[in-house]
Amino acid sequence: MAKVKYFFQQSWLLIVASFFFGLLIAVANAAWEGRILQNEKDKFNNLVVEMLPEAESFEIALENAEVESGRGKKKATAVKKALSADGKCVGWAFKCEGSGFADKIKLVLAVDAGFEKLRGFGVLASNETPGFGDQIKLPYYRSQFVGAPAVELVLDKTGNEKTIDSKIVTISGATVSSEAVVAIINTFVSQVKKDMQEKGLIGNGK
Repeated sequence: MAKVKYFFQQSWLLIVASFFFGLLIAVANAAWEGRILQNEKDKFNNLVVEMLPEAESFEIALENAEVESGRGKKKATAVKKALSADGKCVGWAFKCEGSGFADKIKLVLAVDAGFEKLRGFGVLASNETPGFGDQIKLPYYRSQFVGAPAVELVLDKTGNEKTIDSKIVTISGATVSSEAVVAIINTFVSQVKKDMQEKGLIGNGK
């Protein structure tokens, strides 16, 4: 009993401070949640327009495409249909995420109307190592995905990064980040594509 009393005598200020700052963080998060979500939505739209410049508007085509991300964990992503000025489908876009070298990597992926070729990806959030892993944001790396087939991609350490195919040349010194991007895209493309085929949003490829 004496030890418990001594503990509270010595640590009461720390306990009160921890409670106060925890409450402050919670209040701040609640206050800024709307702004954060709006900023992410704006960034999503800007990245999609960059990849699908012919898009004039977007509509939700699939509210919750369920993706098995490994270890029994499932994630849901909304698939947006990109429409031209005359209402024609020019592609699809959705968020995808997974573990990187330092933290989670969140991407926006765009594919063509037939879900046959990638139109590219943009980085929504990433804390990869500056100068190495964060090169996943640079055009020279991202350009390899533009026009690549919407099938399983593979990493290639010695290939030609200017050749557009299913082989993606890894970033020198950032193999883990390169692998993470490819793994994220492979995981989401295959499962989202299957879900959309089952719901009749795209053809079955036969």
